[in-house]
Amino acid sequence: MNLAIFDLDHTLINCDSDNEWPKYLMQKGVVDEAFVRTKNDKFYQDYLNGCLNIDEFLAFQLEPLSRFSRAELDEMHAEFMCDFIAPHMGNMAKMLVQSHRDAGDELLLISATNEFIITPIAQAFGINHIIGVSLETDAAGNYTGGYVGTPSFKEGKITRLNQWLAERGQTLADFDKVYFYSDSRNDLPLLNLVNEPVAVNPDAVLLAAAQEKGWPVLNFM
Repeated sequence: MNLAIFDLDHTLINCDSDNEWPKYLMQKGVVDEAFVRTKNDKFYQDYLNGCLNIDEFLAFQLEPLSRFSRAELDEMHAEFMCDFIAPHMGNMAKMLVQSHRDAGDELLLISATNEFIITPIAQAFGINHIIGVSLETDAAGNYTGGYVGTPSFKEGKITRLNQWLAERGQTLADFDKVYFYSDSRNDLPLLNLVNEPVAVNPDAVLLAAAQEKGWPVLNFM
């Protein structure tokens, strides 16, 4: 069996869901627009530049989740999906996922975005194995604004992938081919680990690495 691993933002969707969620909250009027816009733009640029402080970003990104119940957040996410995500789910990405499904490959989405945001998006692609930043919950099951475990960011994606495999009694060696599709320089650690790395809509650093190493390059934009 083969394992097909997909990044989400700018890979399967032509936007960054981590960046779009604060925009949705601003549109709803539930956060301070001036503050959130400034911070959101800064963190997004830091991510693109490969210098994001993940702890500072997660403190900013996760705090608003603590203001709402899970039922309220589920309702909000449905609106968010409709207005901010669905228009960016292109046919080429859907066809890519379907091709691996048709081949009988195991499908996994792994993202540096938190599990609340990415889970419904992954499921819309028909991907049920999902790794994102794991969120802390209180006794009632509501989000606290904190996270648990290792963030699935840069080398953390390898840590979380190995944890997921271990829970299944597997290692990467159990798969003939392990594909990983990503757009970002931040994913070079995992791209260098798998035996079928693919650059999708790559940033300049990833494109240069892909050209040097002879990796396939796909452009869905």
